[in-house]
Amino acid sequence: MNPSAAHNNTQLSPTDLRLLRRCIALAAQALTDGDEPFGSVLLDDRGEIRFEDHNRVARGDATRHPEFEIARWAAEHLTPEERAASTVYTSGEHCPMCAAAHGWVGLGRIVYAASTAQLSAWMSEWGIAPGPVAALSIQTVIPGVPVSGPAPELTAAIRALHAAHYGIITQ
Repeated sequence: MNPSAAHNNTQLSPTDLRLLRRCIALAAQALTDGDEPFGSVLLDDRGEIRFEDHNRVARGDATRHPEFEIARWAAEHLTPEERAASTVYTSGEHCPMCAAAHGWVGLGRIVYAASTAQLSAWMSEWGIAPGPVAALSIQTVIPGVPVSGPAPELTAAIRALHAAHYGIITQ
């Protein structure tokens, strides 16, 4: 992880927060389905949700992250101009794989509820080993893409989902 990577902590709009809450609902659905709690939404430049998904890695395909699925869907269904004008909302900051897919497909702004640094810190606190891929910030993988997050008002909800996934009892 690159702890010195700067995040764009600009004020999130009511629309940003509403769509991040939708991502949290999708993450909760993933958890209910026995999967890791991540959810994401693709919004076009007219404010229409074009695609949404949640993690589907429980069956063994570790590439089935919702941000990666958004990139795949967008590459097949949107023009390069539409992709560049879109916004991806997600419960957790993109991992390096998803950030790379985002960059290669040419998607626009990213808004996330919880950062890689936050999730890494929680996992360390709970004694959970880090994943097999370096925890890099989005800006390290795809510099120049507009990024907003984390959303402090949603931290408790995201932390609770991840704690539940790992069987951690929190107060």
